[in-house]
Amino acid sequence: MAHVAIVGGGLAGTECAWQLAEAGIAVTLYEMKPGKRSEAHTEDGLAELVCSNSFRATGPAAAIGLLKEEMSSLGSLVMKAAFATQVPAGGALAVDRTLFSQYITDAIENHDSITVVHQEIQSLDASELQGHDAVVIAAGPLASESLTESLMTAVGNQRLYFYDAIAPIISRDSVDFDKAFWGSRWKPEDDDDYLNCPMNEAEYKAFVTALLEGEKVQPRDFEKEIHFEGCLPVEAMAERGEMTLAFGPLKPVGFEDPKTGDRPFAIVQLRTENADKTAFNLVGFQTKLKYPEQKRIFRMIPGLEQAEFLRLGSIHRNTYVNAPDVLENSLQLKNRPGVYLAGQITGVEGYLESAACGLWLGLSLGTNMNGSSLEEPPVETAIGALLGHLKAVPDKRFQPSNVNFGLMPGLQKKMKKKLRKEAYGVRAKEAFQTWIASVGLNR
Repeated sequence: MAHVAIVGGGLAGTECAWQLAEAGIAVTLYEMKPGKRSEAHTEDGLAELVCSNSFRATGPAAAIGLLKEEMSSLGSLVMKAAFATQVPAGGALAVDRTLFSQYITDAIENHDSITVVHQEIQSLDASELQGHDAVVIAAGPLASESLTESLMTAVGNQRLYFYDAIAPIISRDSVDFDKAFWGSRWKPEDDDDYLNCPMNEAEYKAFVTALLEGEKVQPRDFEKEIHFEGCLPVEAMAERGEMTLAFGPLKPVGFEDPKTGDRPFAIVQLRTENADKTAFNLVGFQTKLKYPEQKRIFRMIPGLEQAEFLRLGSIHRNTYVNAPDVLENSLQLKNRPGVYLAGQITGVEGYLESAACGLWLGLSLGTNMNGSSLEEPPVETAIGALLGHLKAVPDKRFQPSNVNFGLMPGLQKKMKKKLRKEAYGVRAKEAFQTWIASVGLNR
């Protein structure tokens, strides 16, 4: 029986392990927790969600919605866990992060073909990795410093990195419901998915001033601060102009304050974190503010004056390789045969994008080890578009990307924005169904 070693028990690593094991491949999954943790991890389980608990939008009019559908069709463990631990979030798919991690941990630990070893792997040349038919590095963007150095030495590149910030979580019991109200944007019927804290103009401007003046965590001397555009810290957005937040995550469009009947000047949304709705994530409030400053400034939000913070925001380094330069189409390192990368370290960005990368590697590697081959999904599909991103040589510096319609070939006809998204979705679904039928992977 073929045997694969996987380093990293996050979304990509567990999804890859599951797909390989389902294909009859023996897997040893190395996870360094609980003996050692990254600066962002706190729990012991596999597939820990360290940022938001949301897997974002559903439905084929969004690229991430298409990705969910494609992953489900391919037997994704992550999608099974997400649907099994789902919590209300309007038009988004959000999960109870504790139950989600437990679901995947149980599935992986109870699979006959998977052995979980809680041990840090510090190098691509570690003795534990020798003798396997393949090695998959799925250590995520927070790979330990020693493993990261080993990987970067192997690929021959300077380190590439960006900063990703985590939003705070607060206790529901500490919210002032005389000021906050329930409701989803444009959907008053979804009255228990989000809590909303309205701001008048004076409150908003005072809040922006405090964000700008607040003391922030500084990058280390040898690191240049580069933020991922899709996950900017709230204070970095505020630096772009006084009204940037009011037209961004704090936009009041689609809301009426039920206490006044008027549209607020700005609005802060809180999304439920768990099935019991006892914890809430501040939507769009990724931050690099120091902990005392977070408590002081975020308690300026109406309704959060007495906020109890279950988790404060933080900032961490995300490391990734220059994928078009160092990876084969198979996700194998060009100069280290037998060593593959999966997940965010390849340059995909986002929970499901990371899992999809691990899923694809598990499927394709398992097929190859069983004596066959697997054609890639077409670039018109969500998974195919992600894989295409890792192969396309950019005009400038390679940067991580979420799945989006911009990664797919453009449509030939001009049409309105809403119709264009629907057209991308229809084309993607048709292309995926044709592909999955041709390769016989319907699950």
